[in-house]
Amino acid sequence: MKYPTFRLLTTILLCLIWVNSSHSDDDKTVLVFGDSLSASYGIEEEQGWVNLLSEKLRQAQSPYSVINASVSGETSTGGLSRLPAALAEFQPSVVILELGGNDGLRGLPLATLQANLEEMVSLSQQAGAKVLLAGIQIPPNYGPRYTEPFYALFSEIAEAEQLPFVPFLIDGIPQQPGLMQNDGIHPRAEAQHMILDNVWPVLEPMLQ
Repeated sequence: MKYPTFRLLTTILLCLIWVNSSHSDDDKTVLVFGDSLSASYGIEEEQGWVNLLSEKLRQAQSPYSVINASVSGETSTGGLSRLPAALAEFQPSVVILELGGNDGLRGLPLATLQANLEEMVSLSQQAGAKVLLAGIQIPPNYGPRYTEPFYALFSEIAEAEQLPFVPFLIDGIPQQPGLMQNDGIHPRAEAQHMILDNVWPVLEPMLQ
């Protein structure tokens, strides 16, 4: 009697291990790693484009969940210091990297921004994640000698690393002042679906 009981318990245990392993394999995470543009600055969190993405995936019964690790005011240097812990904690399948705007607004060296972004791409890929890079523009009053190479830097990295790329995260929004908050930098709640519309065509193939 003892041997059949042991065999039955062993079979149950193996089944439980298989179920748990299958569940882990099916659970996938999109990590949004950005700044205030992704951190729902000035609006309710549920109104932000990242939450809209989460709802879109949930309604589609996608195996992907969304973690928003964005921090308002974050520079690429700050992001680089935080990223290893975020990768270890969330083990994402996809990382949406949306940083650099605050570097530009502070006039920080472009070489530093480039090195930080490239290192974050490398760390994410080493952790087994695919990377979507989101570009940004800064206001023209910073002058073309800075703004033009700043904007071009993102596409250069995307091309060199062969990354899925959103050239301008908030494309189509600054051209409509009524969709921008009073600071002229952050989109209103009404514009968040437009950000998702910019991201989704690039992100969707990565989730297949």
